[in-house]
Amino acid sequence: MLNTTSVTEFLLLGVTDIQELQPFLFVVFLTIYFISVAGNGVILMIVISDPRLHSPMYFFLGNLSCLDICYSTVTLPKMLQNFLSTHKAISFLGCISQLHFFHFLGSTEAMLLAVMAFDRLVAICKPLHYTVIMNPQLCTQMAITIWTIGFFHALLHSVMTSRLNFCGSNCIHHFFCDVKPLLKLACGNTELNQWLLSTVTGTIAMGPFFLTLLSYFYIITYLSFKTHSCSMLHKALSTCASHFMVVILLYAPVLFTYIHPASGTSMDQDRIIAIMYTVVTPVLNPLIYTLRNKEVKGALVRVIRRL
Repeated sequence: MLNTTSVTEFLLLGVTDIQELQPFLFVVFLTIYFISVAGNGVILMIVISDPRLHSPMYFFLGNLSCLDICYSTVTLPKMLQNFLSTHKAISFLGCISQLHFFHFLGSTEAMLLAVMAFDRLVAICKPLHYTVIMNPQLCTQMAITIWTIGFFHALLHSVMTSRLNFCGSNCIHHFFCDVKPLLKLACGNTELNQWLLSTVTGTIAMGPFFLTLLSYFYIITYLSFKTHSCSMLHKALSTCASHFMVVILLYAPVLFTYIHPASGTSMDQDRIIAIMYTVVTPVLNPLIYTLRNKEVKGALVRVIRRL
């Protein structure tokens, strides 16, 4: 799997080259990381411990929280370490491992959001058949399927990237190891890798994105024609709008980064865009999906009272 070149480590140049900003950015990103892990951790604990939340919606929400904790942990701890270090090195194996888990968790989350949108579609448009359609067996099968697809999608990139030759600079103009910045350092032909990135990763992102859009469009259309209560319609639309914001914050930067040609964007642009889906989205997910959720709030109150 490993490459045949003499490169044993890469240097991650980080978010910015301005040294004066490093301590400030360390505090900012450390706070964000703590909020992300704590917020998603609380949701995961509540979903597992409270029997009232053992339903398809919260099963997938628990999966999302687990993904977000792991997703943040793949990139942020190394970024935080580099803010305080003068030697910003990562081993070749460590770099490929980070790339693998980043794409594994990221692609799984993209597909999970589409599954969650489908779950809401069935719950709202087919309420009488909801428990029959979204039975525990189907939910488990869907979860296993998207985690498995995500794993093998990431394995494809990690294996193909590890086989490249790196004979020039080992400085990665990014705050984590990703395919695009590594391809810019590779020697030889990288057309196959570029094709895999734009086609396979593009499909993994575009497919769930359009399915999610279709689900929410169907929900809104269904409610517009079937619901005569303005308050119910407003509540449903408000919920869809908040969920849709999460979808846009994840999919838009991802599509721009991986479908756009590698030569078409600067590394500075890619770093800024990457912050949106690696740092911001995992923090917003627990807030958006649970802030106005009475069942989760009630479960949290019950947990606090038991302490």
